[in-house]
Amino acid sequence: MEYRIKEDELTRTLQAWDELIPGRGKIRLVACGGTALTLMGYKESTKDVDFLVPEPGEYARLIDFLGKTGYRQVTSYGWKRNTETILFDLYPGKKVYVTELLTSPLARGGSRKWKEWKKIKVSTLNPADLIISKMFRGTETDIQDSLLLLSKERMDLKKLQTRYRETAQYDISEAKVLRNLELLLKRWQEMKHEKCG
Repeated sequence: MEYRIKEDELTRTLQAWDELIPGRGKIRLVACGGTALTLMGYKESTKDVDFLVPEPGEYARLIDFLGKTGYRQVTSYGWKRNTETILFDLYPGKKVYVTELLTSPLARGGSRKWKEWKKIKVSTLNPADLIISKMFRGTETDIQDSLLLLSKERMDLKKLQTRYRETAQYDISEAKVLRNLELLLKRWQEMKHEKCG
């Protein structure tokens, strides 16, 4: 059985980081992927921890701290300690996996505050960009997570579609990600129909 991280374990790790990170000023982390859904209370746990670190200086400071405290870079974005099971995927800027978001998650409406300590502030990515970044990948888990967000959040579907299509214009696989959107909308209609029927 694969290991999964719950909110309380992640909170303890971030609190420990907060106490140890040197220097002044905040490091702002924006949870994306399954991590965001877990912190929003929509999922019980997540497979790994996904954070955007939008500001280059804050990203460099965090990476420097991780390197000095026993973390090693094990994938393109993944950081892990040999003694721990948590893998932290840290994305610099406004790119989640391969999806370039239209605006910074630090811009107004880009994210929602979750918790803040002395040095670390954690937010969750806004629901529209969460769906976009999940559906650009488009696995069955991503579809399920997106349907969950649609059912839990009050969202303007027309605005979501417009933002999705605009983001897709900058993607190398535009046709594929647009098909993923159509698939999501079809599944959403079927889900609503089943509830009514």
